[in-house]
Amino acid sequence: MNYATLISVAALADSIKANGLSESKNLQIWDCSGDLMNPPAARAAFEAQHIAGAAFIDLDVDLSDKTDARDKMSGGRHPLPSREKFAAWVGAMGVTPETQVIVYDRNGCNYCGRAWWMLQWIGHKRVAVLDGGLQAWVAAGGKVEAGATTLTPDFLKQKYPLAGVNTALAAIDLVANASRTSSHAIIDARAPARFRGEMEPLDPIAGHIPGALNRPFTMNLDAQGFFKSPAELKSEFDALLGNRDPSKVIHHCGSGVSAVPNVLAMAIAGYPPNLLFAGSWSEWSMHSELPVAIG
Repeated sequence: MNYATLISVAALADSIKANGLSESKNLQIWDCSGDLMNPPAARAAFEAQHIAGAAFIDLDVDLSDKTDARDKMSGGRHPLPSREKFAAWVGAMGVTPETQVIVYDRNGCNYCGRAWWMLQWIGHKRVAVLDGGLQAWVAAGGKVEAGATTLTPDFLKQKYPLAGVNTALAAIDLVANASRTSSHAIIDARAPARFRGEMEPLDPIAGHIPGALNRPFTMNLDAQGFFKSPAELKSEFDALLGNRDPSKVIHHCGSGVSAVPNVLAMAIAGYPPNLLFAGSWSEWSMHSELPVAIG
């Protein structure tokens, strides 16, 4: 079992039937559902219904570092922990390089992509997003359960071995240079009204990074909530990028979460790996010396 972008409901059901969900069987399912405006509601939704055997992964606790640690890898509302710290947590969760991790949410891939990207970031390739999320699983008659089922990290377990180098992350200085020089295309995944600066519910300043292109992450899904075909995604990104180099793209959003569906969509479409500005608008808008575009 080796899925690295998407996995269908049918394929996951077959894998569970064949492998089970115990650590020894090298399969884990993570429910990464979230709610930016009311974070506790995400855990409540998980406890009401989730895929049988899934563990709840908390955006604010497990996938962000909101401590005063100096080794954080980004700023903004959802700072990334260091790769070393995240790898230690992944190992404590019982994940090894042979473990297939399946991530999903009930929010149109708004949140689960964060876990997918972070696992890829530390070199774990066996991680895939459940196409269609919880809704598709339920519609297909997949087994669900209720309750507070979760995995408890055990830091006495063997640490996850970091692999590769930190090449997927764009620091704010690189983004600022790209904005000035057009060295990279900058794609903003927020809703059009937020991009244009007409409203801003979460960050102190409205607007967008000068020169950025707008592609709301929801555009990657079809009317049924599944990712569009590779050909359709490629056609849409080609039109967005025009004559810009598709190998030099920086993705961002409000806080580095909903940008990842665009990263995933470009991977599905066959583009070269892109960069993520994890601090995103929430980090950019904290710097009064950086320019802001409206409209």
